[in-house]
Amino acid sequence: MTLLSNRRQAMAIGAGTIVATIIGPSIAFAANDSDDLIKKFTGGKTAAEGRVKLDLPEIAENGNTVPMTVMVESPMTEQSYVAAVLVIADGNPRGGVATFHFSPASGVAEANTRIRLATTQNIIAVAKMNDGSFFTASKQVKVTIGGCGG
Repeated sequence: MTLLSNRRQAMAIGAGTIVATIIGPSIAFAANDSDDLIKKFTGGKTAAEGRVKLDLPEIAENGNTVPMTVMVESPMTEQSYVAAVLVIADGNPRGGVATFHFSPASGVAEANTRIRLATTQNIIAVAKMNDGSFFTASKQVKVTIGGCGG
């Protein structure tokens, strides 16, 4: 009986070690990295408010699938166009949601998708223009159930 008990204990410890090895690093890296992602995207430059519009619901009844549209006012010509748009969720375990790339051939700087939100949080969009300038907008979305965190 002692051998069986020791075997069960050994298996439980082994299983716990495996779970800790798999889950542990993800917990350690779960800090939201929104500020770092924005700094990397902008090269440390400050983004001006304006030209970017975020269309998201004020209240998301299900955080697992939140519709989002991001638009940037731009003529989208060779002289002036949106090169990329970074979308951040400041309350998710990881901040990065999406990066959209555009060119003058895109015609408009607009993207539609569905995103996953863990909790009530701010969604931030930062647009990079071809001349190196940056514009931003943010919107808070209240999540009532579900999402990344449960």
